[in-house]
Amino acid sequence: MTGALDRGARLAQDALETGEIAASRARHHSVFEDFTMDLMLNGKRALVTGGSKGIGRAIARQSALEGVDVVIAARNQAELDAAAAELAQETGRKVVGLTVDTQDDASVKAVVAGTVAALGGLDILVNAAAKPGGQATPPKLAEITDALFFDDVNVKVMGYLRMAREAAPVMAANGWGRIINISGLAARLTGSTIGSIRNVAVAALTKNLADELGPQGINVTAVHPGTTRTEKTPGVIAARVAASGLSAEEVERRMAANVTIGRLVDMAEVADIVAFLASPRSVAITGDAIACGGGSKGAIHY
Repeated sequence: MTGALDRGARLAQDALETGEIAASRARHHSVFEDFTMDLMLNGKRALVTGGSKGIGRAIARQSALEGVDVVIAARNQAELDAAAAELAQETGRKVVGLTVDTQDDASVKAVVAGTVAALGGLDILVNAAAKPGGQATPPKLAEITDALFFDDVNVKVMGYLRMAREAAPVMAANGWGRIINISGLAARLTGSTIGSIRNVAVAALTKNLADELGPQGINVTAVHPGTTRTEKTPGVIAARVAASGLSAEEVERRMAANVTIGRLVDMAEVADIVAFLASPRSVAITGDAIACGGGSKGAIHY
């Protein structure tokens, strides 16, 4: 009888504790259900190169949705005007399109000065102006000319450096800033000689800038997208379908064959990561490269 009573008491106590745990979980769920992280970006001012299309445009959009006023910069004024108008209408923020050729010092100086004039300052620089990778077969060794190599590196590496060189003093004068360099997973993979070289160089540039500019309140990070779904992806898939005779579904499956999550990452998902890195919340991260390709099977990076 005593054993039965003991078991009954334990069951009653277990039921009581279970009820308390459930009630506690319910209370905590109601608290966290409405919780959102404020990225503290409202009122910040950003310059996004390559901002008229692709990942750059997605970054500009997400930044504006977070309350940032944005200058998008690229070479084609008509495309910039259209993108700026659409983004401003959607987000309710100030979005301005300014032309830039990041291969040219004078053009870079002008776009930074134009950004400060248009927005009243500059807090965030996103370097995304580069020739896209992964959309065409990379050249083999015998096909790599001096012009092909230097044209690519001049835009993505030296272009990034030129932009940072002009933007950093503006940020340093305010004691705060963020520079995010869009690089790519070719930094960690073979298959594209020029792609690997330029993206490794961006990572090296990022770390050097982070160490130099950190004492002035400026964090510098790199982001490594993999093959990313943008507005150009349907055309890429269609071309491969025509060339291979495979279905569109099979082509896309093969494009994502080495992606851990089993699908291509969307440009908006890359933009989410950049928005965090651009925010004051990211102060603990600088000098590092953040992969955002959905995971690469097999490789270990530490």
